[in-house]
Amino acid sequence: SSIERAEEESKRLDDITAQKRDLEVAAATLRRTIDKLNDTSRQRFVKTFEQVRDNFAGLIPRLFGGGKGTLELLAPANPLESGVDVVVRPPGKKLNSIELMSGGEKALCAIGLIFSMFLVRPSPLCVLDEGDAPLDEANVVRYLSLIKEFSARTQFLMITHNKNSMAACGSLV
Repeated sequence: SSIERAEEESKRLDDITAQKRDLEVAAATLRRTIDKLNDTSRQRFVKTFEQVRDNFAGLIPRLFGGGKGTLELLAPANPLESGVDVVVRPPGKKLNSIELMSGGEKALCAIGLIFSMFLVRPSPLCVLDEGDAPLDEANVVRYLSLIKEFSARTQFLMITHNKNSMAACGSLV
């Protein structure tokens, strides 16, 4: 009968309406959770990035024997999607793009970046494969000094052909 059919359809409509309401509440909760996670991730990233940037600014003069270095977000308004620009001015040189630097200068920048992150979050083990290969003698000395300082917290496994680096190691294998 039509009355029974109308009652069935009305009940079905109530069930679908309740399901729709539940899905809307779940979707809103999910959006709030995603927003909260993004905010927390953004805050943590910016805080960590600032610490790494400050460490990098302190390590570059030590590694280069002077000069300046900084890290800049390419899109500071959207840090989670941004790239990072490494800006270094070795002593006695103009501010250079990293692409215009020598192999040794690039290696020192990479070492500075790695160690800047280690200062924020140390690791118990670090493997360095020919990190000193492009470095001249003066830079090798500064590089080894930094490794020695960090050795209090981190065990370094160095793969190297540099005699000075081998002489500075605690053991050779």
